Amino acid sequence: MQAILEKDRRIWFSMWFLASVASFGLAFFPMFHRIIESRNKHFRREHELEKQIAEFLRKKGKEIQTPIEGIREMNAKTWAASIVLVIPVFVLVYLLSKDLVKHEMRQDAFLASAFPERMFMPQSVPIKKYALITIITLGFGIVYWLYKIVNMYNAHFKAHRELEKEIIRRMEE
Repeated sequence: MQAILEKDRRIWFSMWFLASVASFGLAFFPMFHRIIESRNKHFRREHELEKQIAEFLRKKGKEIQTPIEGIREMNAKTWAASIVLVIPVFVLVYLLSKDLVKHEMRQDAFLASAFPERMFMPQSVPIKKYALITIITLGFGIVYWLYKIVNMYNAHFKAHRELEKEIIRRMEE
């Protein structure tokens, strides 16, 4: 179970944000690149894990539908470079929020079909609330929204680590 052995790396928003302020915004480029790469890597791993779970359950005699594909990957270099134009920052933060919600709902549905008891609780991401804060503050709310997104991804990665431990335990029984 190779996908299970890897761990998602935590993203330290405060470090990246302070570096961005100190570098007059230059550190935003690698920060966004890191966020997108972490997202892509996690979604790839999750898709592989789902395939492994489905295969394990098939061997045990339980037929389960494997999700056809995961959420589409984002090109980290292109998106990170596009933030020079400012508007893509708003689009990117929105997409990161929306993708996390879709990913967690998909993951919850798959795990509910694979295991009888509930193992995962998706987070709620109030995208409309964050968008409204961003609009009311004339764009400055995007920093808060980005902070919340990074924290939500970190919380998801942490919950996923615990979930993987539980899945390993069940598969070894």
